[in-house]
Amino acid sequence: MKYIGPHVSTTGGVHNAPVNANAVGATGFGMFVKNQMQWKAKPLETKIIDAFKANMELYGYTPKTVLVHDGYLINIGNPDEAKREQSITSLIDEITRCSRLGLTQLNIHPGSGVGIIAKDECAAVIAESLNVVLDKTKNSGVSIIMESTAGQGNYVGGRFEELATIIDKTEDKSRIGACIDTCHIFVAGYDIREKQHYEETMTAFDNTVGFKYIRGLHLNDAKSPMGTHTDRHESLGKGYIGIEAFRLLMNDRRFDNIPCILETPNEEIWGDEVEMLKTMC
Repeated sequence: MKYIGPHVSTTGGVHNAPVNANAVGATGFGMFVKNQMQWKAKPLETKIIDAFKANMELYGYTPKTVLVHDGYLINIGNPDEAKREQSITSLIDEITRCSRLGLTQLNIHPGSGVGIIAKDECAAVIAESLNVVLDKTKNSGVSIIMESTAGQGNYVGGRFEELATIIDKTEDKSRIGACIDTCHIFVAGYDIREKQHYEETMTAFDNTVGFKYIRGLHLNDAKSPMGTHTDRHESLGKGYIGIEAFRLLMNDRRFDNIPCILETPNEEIWGDEVEMLKTMC
């Protein structure tokens, strides 16, 4: 069983996320718990929390079917102490929001050294920040899921070894996980377009990070060729990856029982993409 659905809108309140997911036939979904382009937001109201939980139950979703995405401003790898502290505070706030909503999985982009420190040093800073965040939220029940990146510029996470380094340096490994983004790994240089290369890539992931840490999957085709480090998502089967990779993923039992989230650009065909992926399973 795979929990398939798009990253849905929360316009009007987070309680609308399950409604919007159900509207496209999703069995799982992604969402933000506050405005992704702002550092702060007003606290969640009790009536909104209650409505969210009611809609989750109404449409048959559970915490394990939802993968929350953190705000885009957060960078816990920033070498500037004041800016890193701001990111840590914001990440703790998002974990608190997840906890209040009864959600358990928060996906983050690992971070960037912003051109000041190298990626290996940045990975150590990210792990140090994660240790602080996990310690301060130990009773939240929320795990942090690190997303593979396109490896563009100074961003950490474009190589599986970088994710493995962060996990290795994280003290509470029971609340840390990984999310593979198909567009990101492809433009970072990992081929998944046909079975032999797909298996080679997944073996590389298992040998470095380990499938025991896989907690999410982002399903996106790529508008840019392999190895270009250009993070531009495309609808499934309409980009450089092609449809076969998604068929292989949907039949890979190692990705069972986790959220498989579409971040494709054309909302009008999300329902069709969800149905296609279900059929592939």
